[in-house]
Amino acid sequence: MKDVLELIIASLVDNKDQISIEETLNEKSVEYKVKVAESDMGKVIGKQGRVAKSIRTVMKSVAGKEGKKVNVEFVEE
Repeated sequence: MKDVLELIIASLVDNKDQISIEETLNEKSVEYKVKVAESDMGKVIGKQGRVAKSIRTVMKSVAGKEGKKVNVEFVEE
């Protein structure tokens, strides 16, 4: 699941070497904290958060196949 998120984020940003994804696993849920370069944060979030919402939707469908819940959070360094 993490590799899907990493692929999506990498396709959006310019500084691929500054992508950091922290994964926290629980029994029925997974939490991801995504950090990107400050200049790429706007590309990942998008206008009015549309890109971020789309990323969360894709990840929820991937997690649903595995019977888990997922939370994707975008944090600044």
